Amino acid sequence: MKIQSNQSIFGHEGVFQTAPGPDGTYVEMPYSGIRTFLRRRPSLDFTGVDLVVYGIPFDLATSGRSGARFGPSALREASTQLAWGEVWPWGFDPFDRLSVVDAGDVPFRRGQPQKMLENAVEFARRIVEEGAGTVMLGGDHSTTFTALKAHAERHGKLAYVQFDAHRDTQASKEFDHGTFVHHAMCDGLIDPAHAIQIGIRTHYDHTDSITVLYRDWLHEHGWQGALARLREVVGDRPTYLSIDIDCLDPAFAPGTGTPVVDGLAPHEILSILRRTTDVNFVGMDLVEVAPPYDPTGVTALLGASLILEYICARAAGRQGV
Repeated sequence: MKIQSNQSIFGHEGVFQTAPGPDGTYVEMPYSGIRTFLRRRPSLDFTGVDLVVYGIPFDLATSGRSGARFGPSALREASTQLAWGEVWPWGFDPFDRLSVVDAGDVPFRRGQPQKMLENAVEFARRIVEEGAGTVMLGGDHSTTFTALKAHAERHGKLAYVQFDAHRDTQASKEFDHGTFVHHAMCDGLIDPAHAIQIGIRTHYDHTDSITVLYRDWLHEHGWQGALARLREVVGDRPTYLSIDIDCLDPAFAPGTGTPVVDGLAPHEILSILRRTTDVNFVGMDLVEVAPPYDPTGVTALLGASLILEYICARAAGRQGV
């Protein structure tokens, strides 16, 4: 097929494409092209941008199996299967409503883990200062702290929603993926009275005021009950969303460092995310995808799909971005 010389090879937002597509839809095959998240324009210019996707390829704060450092690249790779325009069941292309770019990954030099976290805070801070929302691709769960810090500097103490198998509230001076929520509370980044954790199924001493919805509670009250509690807890406050992929059952998401059985099914978390269009989310992340334990790529695909649902909810509500 011959492409006429007057036909542009670029879609809206500068999305690359090999042939013209409706509404700037990326028409290149999933196995080819530049690996940006959902085929978004790669850019470090955040002027007028609604959401900035960026990665933190870091897993030196894990307590179990490593591998989450490869999460950002796996999520980008999987997302190429989802970059086809109109999204079901939303019925629209979110990129007709939102400007979204991929800023690449936070730079990391081996042997300097503390510098990595400092760089990540500065990276997120620059995005937030431009007025854009953040979509962070982890990385282990300690990386969430860096985004929380940047958003709290702008918005004050944040409301917080966490989907996870673990609470990550161990009271320790050590900083890792099992203690970062404790440090976030101690540093005044999140307000525990307006924080909720959903899907927890490991033991922790519950001495803080965070609302915890354990897995057995969800079995009894369902995703509808969880959604109602989420709304009650966060209200209209600036809210940060963190999704640890191990919130899902290992049958659906085996590729993670610390899997725990009896997790959420995809329809439970999807049903909640699709009904948060009016929640004032200022940023989100998807963490702990570990490709070495994900031989079929299903974990990364599920993670990328959850992020796409978040973007669609923001596009539908236009609040919090």
